[in-house]
Amino acid sequence: MMILRPIQESDYPALLNIAHESGHGFTSLPVNEELLQKKIARSVASFGKQADKPFDEGYLFVLEDTETGEVVGTSGIEAAVGLDDAFYHYHLSKVIHSSRTLDVYKAVDILTLCNDYTGATELCTLFLKDGYRKGANGKLLSRSRFMFINQHRDRFAETVIAEMRGVSNEQGESPFWQWLEEHFFSMDFPTADYLTGIGQKVFIAELMPKYPIYVNLLSKEAQAVIGEVHDNTRPAIELLKSEGFTFNGYVDIFDAGPTVEAKVGNIRTVRNSETRTVKIGESNGGFPVMVANGKLVDYRAAVIELALTDSNEVTLAPHVAAALKVEEGDQVSLAKI
Repeated sequence: MMILRPIQESDYPALLNIAHESGHGFTSLPVNEELLQKKIARSVASFGKQADKPFDEGYLFVLEDTETGEVVGTSGIEAAVGLDDAFYHYHLSKVIHSSRTLDVYKAVDILTLCNDYTGATELCTLFLKDGYRKGANGKLLSRSRFMFINQHRDRFAETVIAEMRGVSNEQGESPFWQWLEEHFFSMDFPTADYLTGIGQKVFIAELMPKYPIYVNLLSKEAQAVIGEVHDNTRPAIELLKSEGFTFNGYVDIFDAGPTVEAKVGNIRTVRNSETRTVKIGESNGGFPVMVANGKLVDYRAAVIELALTDSNEVTLAPHVAAALKVEEGDQVSLAKI
């Protein structure tokens, strides 16, 4: 059985292994032992904190195979980005160059450095180990966060965003960054990506071009990847699109990967979720349903085959109820997969 739960300090070796496996471009999990330990400690503190509005909390979840005890994936939520450290994007927009005298009219794409998503809640750190990219595991890792946000609305902003990994090759080279490096930086993409991951972002403000960049001045290779995702990220962005997330022209400043956004109330899982009362008994199966308890420190979520009736109850087998840390009479949230 696959269970999603908050990360614990004992999960550090597994998190380090995932950081190694995730590779270049996965900024939120740099291979830095001290930083990863701090990330776990921050998450543990966030889950245990009393909060009535989003601030600097960071919630990190892991997906555990209960049969083996192996941690096989991660996903996270940043409650509010950019409040204690600048959160940068490029915004892709157009300017018009026209002259009636010369009968010239030309629309030109530009990239403008901005902090427009300051205060938004960010989905982050989604990674699933290769052998487990099957079934409903990816959906559980991603969509269970929407259940958690919905159950604890005071802790999160109304706007939810997700930065999608942009195009880079196996050596960690980004066509978009290569152009920036040539003209503004003397630093390769893996180094810049790593420095951002460990929180050393001052160089961005110091070295990034302050004025809009005309896209047609970039190399053809850089232009081609603006707003495009890494091959490994395609399933993740398709899932978010199916949940109602949209791309509104914001891209990452390093690899130009797209950032997608949605209002909490418009997310499909949130709109279609329902609350039911737990009844302990034998379940006859049915179709896959995501089930999440309403707890904080003891949050648990899983995908289970259930036969749902028109009643306000849901019958869970004893071992499932135990894994979800619920008892008869407790409330759980359900969402069809």
